[in-house]
Parts: sequence; C-alpha cells; structure tokens
Amino acid sequence: MSKKKAPRKKVPKTLAVINADNCTGCESCREVCPVDCIDFNQIGLGTKGNQSWCEIDLERCVGCEVCVHIPSQKSNPYELVVCPWDAIEMVPTEQVAQVVAQIGGPPEYVYENWDRLVGTAQHLAELRASS
Repeated sequence: MSKKKAPRKKVPKTLAVINADNCTGCESCREVCPVDCIDFNQIGLGTKGNQSWCEIDLERCVGCEVCVHIPSQKSNPYELVVCPWDAIEMVPTEQVAQVVAQIGGPPEYVYENWDRLVGTAQHLAELRASS
C-alpha cells in the first residue's frame, strides 16, 4: 500500500533531518508526527550486525518541529523533548540537501538512494528559493 502524496501548498522554512548515526530506531518521533512522514530503516552490516534509524520523507514534512519537541505554553520553561538521543534537527530548507547528504544515513545507503534523498531535498530548496 503506497502513501498518498498530496500536492504541496508551500515549502516550509525548515525541514526535519535525522542524524542516522545518533538515531537508535526507537521510533519516538514516528509516534508524534502529525503528517506520518517518518519511516523506519534497517540495513544489515554483515558480521557487525544491523543499523536501524528513522528517516524523514522530506516531500511530506511540514516543518512543524513536533518530532523535536512537544509544543508547550510559552509560560512553561520546560521543553518536552521527543528524541532521547538528540538525533533530529530542524534545517533551513535551502541547506537541507547538504545536511541529508552528510548525515541522512550510512554512506552506502545515501549513495544508493541519492536521487530520492538528496535530489528531493535539492528540489525543495529550489522551490523555497523561488517562492
């Protein structure tokens, strides 16, 4: 079953990017994402075991920041952080392609999925720059 991809009304100022090296695949971020744009990945590394991490579908991310922290009242000094490993950062859309290329997954995974990961990020950066 494929996910529906509605046309984007506007490109957000920032997009979420998960640092695959910091992510443990606990999926806390998936539980809170209001647009269901976070997927779970796992690759086998032979005798070294497996690597698991979550990945943001940039075409669906709306830049809401809920995967980073739960919104609270402005008068509340405590921020409820979602990711216990501090693996998610909000990146300006114009810079997201460079960041995804560097931390979006193991190097071989990023290379094999370059068009989907970095190409999509670059396209969104170009759309953001032209709007």
